[in-house]
Amino acid sequence: MKTVISTDRAAAVELLRKGEIVGLPTETVYGLAADALNPIAVAKIFEAKERPRFDPLIVHLPNEEWLERVAKIDNRSHAPINKLVTRFWPGPLTLVLDRRSIVPEIVTAGLDTVAVRMSSHPVFAEIISELGKPIAAPSANRFGRISPTTAQHVLAELNGRIELIIDAGRTQHGLESTIVRVRGNSIQILRRGPITAEQLSEFAKINIVAASTQKISAPGQLPSHYAPKTPLDLIDDAKSFSPKNDQRVGLLAWHPRKGDLQIAQRRTGDRRSLQFLAVRNLSEQQDLREAAANLFRYLRELDALGLDLIVAERVPSQGLGAAILDRLERASHGYSVAPEMPE
Repeated sequence: MKTVISTDRAAAVELLRKGEIVGLPTETVYGLAADALNPIAVAKIFEAKERPRFDPLIVHLPNEEWLERVAKIDNRSHAPINKLVTRFWPGPLTLVLDRRSIVPEIVTAGLDTVAVRMSSHPVFAEIISELGKPIAAPSANRFGRISPTTAQHVLAELNGRIELIIDAGRTQHGLESTIVRVRGNSIQILRRGPITAEQLSEFAKINIVAASTQKISAPGQLPSHYAPKTPLDLIDDAKSFSPKNDQRVGLLAWHPRKGDLQIAQRRTGDRRSLQFLAVRNLSEQQDLREAAANLFRYLRELDALGLDLIVAERVPSQGLGAAILDRLERASHGYSVAPEMPE
């Protein structure tokens, strides 16, 4: 199968109607899309991504009218959910709700819940509106790998596995959506994302559920995920890092640098400077939104260099930084639990 990158939205709609899968842009990352109500089409997502069937998918809705067609909302939860939908939809917030039978079990991995959201990306919104049905769309990469933020990233991951990728440039947020579940007077954050705990705390008490302590109840909860092929370690500051002899190391930097960063390495009793073979600074101005948008792109660039190790400096854990740290911790070989609120 030849994979084509195009801007032909009509072709994407036609393929989706035929039960095929398509790479589509969202405001978070590029998604691998299929008709969410067609279990055979959804099965193709799992096959192309090599995704385990126990990992559920997010269902994207054409409009808010579809919300209660795919999900059940109890009387107690109606008011807080309506407030969240009014404030954050369309946008990068996913709600986990009780599933209605219209949603195939393959989409929810057999769970009694379904994860739903509405994308604010104009191209995705146009395509799903024309299709007139919900779309299942996990990130358009092979399972466990770095999520794609450009059409070219999708091609690198899924070339020959899908027919069409719709190109709409780089994604806005660069991180997958925040996933929450409303429980009485509290909001459980099941996956951190662009909508921060601080923003959600305006609506209810926040409970952050650590990925390493919970059963899978929503997409994106596996403790090891978003990983480059190259081993990745998290460090506080590159100034204190020393590589092993002849180790080829790349740096994903947070702290400002003046010129090429050098690190010290002890060899035969003498101390000499050694440059990182490659440095990518998430944000020269230490802007967390810019850092989030650059995260997966820079990880891919470093991963493509054939390094022995990538070291990534920790970003602040407040606000959007918590979501960036979540992705970096899962990408590293040792997953550590994110801190509880307050941050």
